[in-house]
Amino acid sequence: MTDALKPRDEADVVEVVAWALAEAKTLEVIGQGSKRLIGRAAQTDLTLDLSGLNGVDLYEPEELILSAKAGTPIAEIERLLAEKNQELAFEPMDCGPLLGGRVGAGTLGGTLAANLSGPRRIKAGAARDHSLGVHAVSGRGERFKSGGRVVKNVTGYDLSKLVAGSWGTLAVMTDLTIKVLPRAEDVVTMLVLGADDAHANAAMMAAMGSSCEVSGAAHLPASAALRMPLPVVAGARTSVTALRLEGIPASIAYRRKKLEEILRPFGTLSALAAEDSRAFWRAVRDALPFADATPRAVWRLSTAANAGADVASKIVAATSAEVFYDWAGGLIWLEMPTAIAEENAVRAALARGGHALLLRAEASVRASAVFEPQDAALAALSRRVKESFDPKGILNPGRMWAGV
Repeated sequence: MTDALKPRDEADVVEVVAWALAEAKTLEVIGQGSKRLIGRAAQTDLTLDLSGLNGVDLYEPEELILSAKAGTPIAEIERLLAEKNQELAFEPMDCGPLLGGRVGAGTLGGTLAANLSGPRRIKAGAARDHSLGVHAVSGRGERFKSGGRVVKNVTGYDLSKLVAGSWGTLAVMTDLTIKVLPRAEDVVTMLVLGADDAHANAAMMAAMGSSCEVSGAAHLPASAALRMPLPVVAGARTSVTALRLEGIPASIAYRRKKLEEILRPFGTLSALAAEDSRAFWRAVRDALPFADATPRAVWRLSTAANAGADVASKIVAATSAEVFYDWAGGLIWLEMPTAIAEENAVRAALARGGHALLLRAEASVRASAVFEPQDAALAALSRRVKESFDPKGILNPGRMWAGV
């Protein structure tokens, strides 16, 4: 069993990384381990457990900013924000249900390191877009910081954006500052029942191209809708296309009428009120239709929204995978019928654009490419960036790509 080191503060992190560098030891960097099963199954000498770096350092609701240590649970941050009717607008995914882990175990550092964003990404942007500043320790054992505590603060290289999505391979984040936003007063979700994937994609495109300010657009074929932990959706026993409207009640009422006119040609209409809406979008965010405690491989594909149905149809035809869509068709969730990842079919379907992440698979399957393969030029750039931050390759080596 790999030994774990649990620093108490940034100074401890510097000391651990410097020691590992001197002793040629490799480190697995984790918060509470909720995303530990994502990525290539790399071997490391020690685990750097950041769960001890916990706590909110600064929260200024009027300024819409929050600073916290990297190991602070997202659930704790969300509870604090809820007291002031605020939220993390990018809706960070809770990977626990899908990966068979503990619900609510994700941390702020892990969320930014993975850059996994939820349904509101189509309106609010990705997790990295809400990162204002970071304190971190590079693989050289050197502290650095980027950004600050105001929205417009960056000159030179925006390193807080660079480390977002790097999965702990460049630096160990210790403190982060993020932008928060007011929570919507009300929410309604319009449903189109019975549309096939192509018509659902057209409906979502029409809604997103309107002035209705849709903040979530998802489509669940009948098989996926039946697996939703929401009786009003599963009970429909047909496909469900969902469009979310958020804001004050008067604004929602006006936009709802316009959206109904747009959606009426695509199928039978229904609606979810606030409580069911929030439960529905949490389930979409966390891929709950596929949180089935099986070893079946699960992919998360990103492509152009208007190409989503076509990409998915090719993969389903080749593999019999189950599928549902988020981001108006631009995010495709796939569950394979077995533990075999069927990588060739996935990569071939994305040949014209997009990328795929193997989010759930057994360790033996994850030994191959989990992240999108890079062409020679991009791979060379990735290696140069890695060498700049972590020249000896001691931080999460090989988690994203072999040799990086």
